[in-house]
Amino acid sequence: MSSFEIIGGHKLKGEIVPQGAKNEALQVLCAVLLTSEKVRIEHVPDIRDVNKLIDLLKLLGVSVREDVPAACDSGRTFEFQADQVNLEVLQSPMFREQAGALRGSIMLVGPLLSRYGQAVVPQPGGDKIGRRRLDTHFIGMERLGATVEYKRGAYMVNAKKLKGCYMLLDEASVTGTANIIMTAVMARGTTTIMNAACEPYVYQLCNMLNSMGAKISGVGSNLLTIRGVRELHGCTHRLLPDMIEVGSFIGMAAMTQGDITIKNAQVQHLGLIPQVFRRLGIEVWQKGDDLYVPAQEHYEIERFMDGSIMTVADAPWPGFTPDLISIALVVATQAKGSVLIHQKMFESRLFFVDKLIDMGAQIILCDPHRATVIGLDREHKLRGVRMASPDIRAGVALLIAALSAEGKSRIDNIEQIDRGYQYIDKRLAKLGAEIRRVD
Repeated sequence: MSSFEIIGGHKLKGEIVPQGAKNEALQVLCAVLLTSEKVRIEHVPDIRDVNKLIDLLKLLGVSVREDVPAACDSGRTFEFQADQVNLEVLQSPMFREQAGALRGSIMLVGPLLSRYGQAVVPQPGGDKIGRRRLDTHFIGMERLGATVEYKRGAYMVNAKKLKGCYMLLDEASVTGTANIIMTAVMARGTTTIMNAACEPYVYQLCNMLNSMGAKISGVGSNLLTIRGVRELHGCTHRLLPDMIEVGSFIGMAAMTQGDITIKNAQVQHLGLIPQVFRRLGIEVWQKGDDLYVPAQEHYEIERFMDGSIMTVADAPWPGFTPDLISIALVVATQAKGSVLIHQKMFESRLFFVDKLIDMGAQIILCDPHRATVIGLDREHKLRGVRMASPDIRAGVALLIAALSAEGKSRIDNIEQIDRGYQYIDKRLAKLGAEIRRVD
């Protein structure tokens, strides 16, 4: 296992380019299974979860060729061709072991079911941040004509013939919506999905599938209509910048009193992210498609119009993404004022705050979903401690805290951070952070 050693107190300064979107990559990489033709995907991040999914595709017999070697501040380009998929691999111990270690493996089911009429996937792993049910995925597939069985820790999904239908999703699940879309694109007839997720990841997936020959209308809304086609073709697709990285960099700039320009942030796909950080008192300026966060000695949390304490809560798109709740919480520890952080979706995501309290933060954990943060306005800086990363987003929140703290911090279990952020230590070092990776 590796760790980060960080000497805090350095003001970050410079330009940084966000990586390709992790959550989008886990969807569109699985979509290559929908055609036997070549699919080219650009701006692919070099992170553990994405690389594990590419290994799974190779295991299934997908031909994978990397066109551009990885670079510290840009993504990679891959060419995929799924013309010799071996379905027998689905029953192998190696597939079960590798797929079971990756939450994104669930996204293989829709494409395999759509093209081959069968799929097997073990109960997927991922962050331990609370319940993450899969009912929406499989109920939608059953509505399209599939049968789903759960045996010996794996889901077995089969369909002789998929047929379009109307469905109202019980939750606006991003991955559930994406899986159902990929199941329906080659089903007979028309599928209508009401209460579909409309995050940029789903928007991008639909645009990619349409460029492959699918017929999806209502893209970007919560009502999708999919007219089934017989086959799909190859295409070229480019991933959006990762909006979670963009939010993380805003938080890093504020906590370190840094001066950072986030290049090509694709602001139109960020939803409320810049606005929520502005409510926390952080100046975020838009310059074309870039975001600029100037150095601030202090930042003050707004109050609601009636004078009541500000609440920051996650919500479906275009609301504030749950993946940035941890970042907003740690940023608030050094603001002036107080804020209630409400994590509605996952009941274990706020349990990392005990590590921030050890660093000197003033936080009251009200219950598994809510925490009140009393901002210190930098009067009492956080102090360096040793801690461990519990999941991707909490790990980066702790990293941000360490960058602003006095003294030396050590973060263990940074494999969690590597799952979602490429070369984060090298990229931050270029901005002036004192950070090194140790075994």
